[in-house]
Amino acid sequence: MTGYTMLRNGGAGNGGQTCMLRWSNRIRLTWLSFTLFIILVFFPLIAHYYLTTLDEADEAGKRIFGPRAGNELCEVKHVLDLCRIRESVSEELLQLEAKRQELNSEITKLNLKIEACKKSIENAKQDLLQLKNVISQTEHSYKELMAQNQPRLSLPIRLLPEKDDAGLPPPKVTRGCRLHNCFDYSRCPLTSGFPVYVYDSDQFAFGSYLDPLVKQAFQATVRANVYVTENAAIACLYVVLVGEMQEPAVLRPADIEKQLYSLPHWRTDGHNHVIINLSRKSDTQNLLYNVSTGRAMVAQSTFYAAQYRPGFDLVVSPLVHAMSEPNFMEIPPQVPVKRKYLFTFQGEKIESLRSSLQEARSFEEEMEGDPPADYDDRIIATLKAVQDSKLDQVLVEFTCKNQPKPSLPTEWALCGEREDRLELLKLSTFAVIITPGDPHLVISSGCATRLFEALEVGAVPVVLGEQVQLPYHDMLQWNEAALVVPKPRVTEVHFLLRSLSDSDLLAMRRQGRFLWETYFSTADSIFNTMLAMIRTRIQIPAAPIREEVAAEIPHRSGKAAGTDPNMADNGDLDLGPVETEPPYASPKYLRNFTLTVTDCYRSWNSAPGPFHLFPHTPFDPVLPSEAKFLGSGTGFRPIGGGAGGSGKEFQAALGGNVQREQFTVVMLTYEREEVLMNSLERLNGLPYLNKVVVVWNSPKLPSEDLLWPDIGVPIMVVRTEKNSLNNRFLPWNEIETEAILSIDDDAHLRHDEIMFGFRVWREARDRIVGFPGRYHAWDIPHQSWLYNSNYSCELSMVLTGAAFFHKYYAYLYSYVMPQAIRDMVDEYINCEDIAMNFLVSHITRKPPIKVTSRWTFRCPGCPQALSHDDSHFHERHKCINFFVKVYGYMPLLYTQFRVDSVLFKTRLPHDKTKCFKFI
Repeated sequence: MTGYTMLRNGGAGNGGQTCMLRWSNRIRLTWLSFTLFIILVFFPLIAHYYLTTLDEADEAGKRIFGPRAGNELCEVKHVLDLCRIRESVSEELLQLEAKRQELNSEITKLNLKIEACKKSIENAKQDLLQLKNVISQTEHSYKELMAQNQPRLSLPIRLLPEKDDAGLPPPKVTRGCRLHNCFDYSRCPLTSGFPVYVYDSDQFAFGSYLDPLVKQAFQATVRANVYVTENAAIACLYVVLVGEMQEPAVLRPADIEKQLYSLPHWRTDGHNHVIINLSRKSDTQNLLYNVSTGRAMVAQSTFYAAQYRPGFDLVVSPLVHAMSEPNFMEIPPQVPVKRKYLFTFQGEKIESLRSSLQEARSFEEEMEGDPPADYDDRIIATLKAVQDSKLDQVLVEFTCKNQPKPSLPTEWALCGEREDRLELLKLSTFAVIITPGDPHLVISSGCATRLFEALEVGAVPVVLGEQVQLPYHDMLQWNEAALVVPKPRVTEVHFLLRSLSDSDLLAMRRQGRFLWETYFSTADSIFNTMLAMIRTRIQIPAAPIREEVAAEIPHRSGKAAGTDPNMADNGDLDLGPVETEPPYASPKYLRNFTLTVTDCYRSWNSAPGPFHLFPHTPFDPVLPSEAKFLGSGTGFRPIGGGAGGSGKEFQAALGGNVQREQFTVVMLTYEREEVLMNSLERLNGLPYLNKVVVVWNSPKLPSEDLLWPDIGVPIMVVRTEKNSLNNRFLPWNEIETEAILSIDDDAHLRHDEIMFGFRVWREARDRIVGFPGRYHAWDIPHQSWLYNSNYSCELSMVLTGAAFFHKYYAYLYSYVMPQAIRDMVDEYINCEDIAMNFLVSHITRKPPIKVTSRWTFRCPGCPQALSHDDSHFHERHKCINFFVKVYGYMPLLYTQFRVDSVLFKTRLPHDKTKCFKFI
């Protein structure tokens, strides 16, 4: 301790010891450092060398880290787990490697198959191209053979007579004029279109004497007629109106004849002219009596035998409704069949033919000798005897209570005012019409007026006198609407009237109503009927009925349309071709130039039925492509047997008599773009679909950025002039098929349901075939008709929100059906489907056909429709009752028939029969 202290204090005597101590410390540090360096450097090297040389030894017992028996190195649990993981991973790697090699092998095989398929596709394309070439060559050869075996036909050269036409050779007898010797056919070629030139009456002297109402009505109908032309040089027919004259105006026959011969295109004899004298009153004068009319036709309501030329002149109806449409609310219904009076007659004979005879013979003398000239006395006695017998309630009056209307000699004058006469006729089952006693009086205005009034209110005319020439008698079969009885059979009239059954009586009343509406009721119908009669006589086809020109709304398409599995999941049911079937329009009607020859009398005379508004009415009767209505269509198309009864062939083709046919979807919409797009997408992949016509009923155009779906067929968006439900049934020119599927934009139908409905419609082309059924019922407490949408076992209507119908009915609905019905549809914005059902049932006298059990349609997420309004059903009740008044009876017919497929949606093997069966 003392030494240490000395050293700390730095004593001089201790200096040597301090140096020795320092040196010894340095030696230790150096050795320690060297030793650590040797250990840290050489020991790992030696250990590494030792370990590597021992692991490479040959003897297994001398290996240190290799696998040893009994797992000597895996004694620790953690090491054991690591070893198991290592072994498991090694096994998985081996398995994955094996799978990889297997997949590589499969990929190689698939690549080889792909290459083989590509080669097969190329070969198939080459074969298809060769087949197309063969088909094209075959078609070309077929056309060449047809051209060689058929004569070359072309439209004839238009014949135009010289301006200074010398005229035809005059007939030997003035009354001997007929078409073959008094009509110039060279002015009326088949392809002329029947141009008619109408003189302006105001430019001639007799125009100032015309009745203003008659002249105004005539001018209005002329302006709307499709045949009228202003070019007199090409005209086939020239029309001049000479009557009815005003009461104070009296023109001498010489004056009338002079004015007629001064017409610019009279050409000395007036050939191809028609002189019209319309009667508005029962006492209309026979202006053209004792007037030389040359070769001009005469059309009027009063004719003497001396002036009437059968087959040349025209007996026309009086113009009762000059400037007004018939009021359907005042026309009585056609049922009940029996009315208060069995028959009625009111009239007074101012001058008797018998009074002018020098001597009168007894009844026995008349029977022994020649027939009497006047049977009026016997008629009066017989009708009074029936009235006095009280067997039936009849009313006959042979003396007017007030001053009778002026009439011709031997003619029975009308009694009272028109309104009073109509009220009596509304209570009459039959209306007796006694023809004039003068045998030289063929027809008179008074007699024609009685006929007009009887038909108007549904009293079946009983015409006593078979010598009378009723209006349009050479075209109309009056025995279907009236009883024409010879005067000597007056004693048998009562028995004859009582022997008619109710069904026959109703049929005659309905036919009379049809004739009155079509040929008598308005100035348009009278003028059109006169032209139609002349056109039919000279065998010129009618002008095609006009179609509504579709104003297309531009829209963008390209959105890929998906297929709703609920709409198109048909399992193994092959509904027909889709992409392989291009748009195919219905064949055009090719019989226009022979229609007037073959179908003349059938067209004009039949009661309302499939052929009975077209083509026989005077309202532009020929349809351009749809005139082959109902079964007649098969007569003008390729006919072949069906594909047989096996399931696959039946599903893949329509078969039947018309093996190739498509339909057009007409969809009405109003500002529901999302609902519309969804409905259009559901049509994707629908077989036999020609195109879709979307009737855009809103004044607001679709959104510009709206992308329309691409469904594989054209989508035509049509803009309408106004918002009207009648637009659903307009005959758009874009509809090129006979079959129309009218469908609402929110209706959900599966593809198999649509195809089933289409097949059923092809079996009943004259019917409405659809899904939702409705019926009408009689409300006994209120004595009115009701519309009912409840589920029932029978129906009378099929709603056109999802129904097939023929395009023929679109023309009838838009152009022939009474305008009052379309006006009511616009007023209520409702009932257009009821109106179509009324029309079709009225025409065909058949009920619609309902397919499948569908009764309603559910559209989840759709906006509220008009039918959900509380007033919807009240309006439909009113519509039905109004339509009944317009038609005069209830045309709807009940049916308990429903068409279902026994195997509908049934899964069967492909080799088994799968046909639609109807129950």
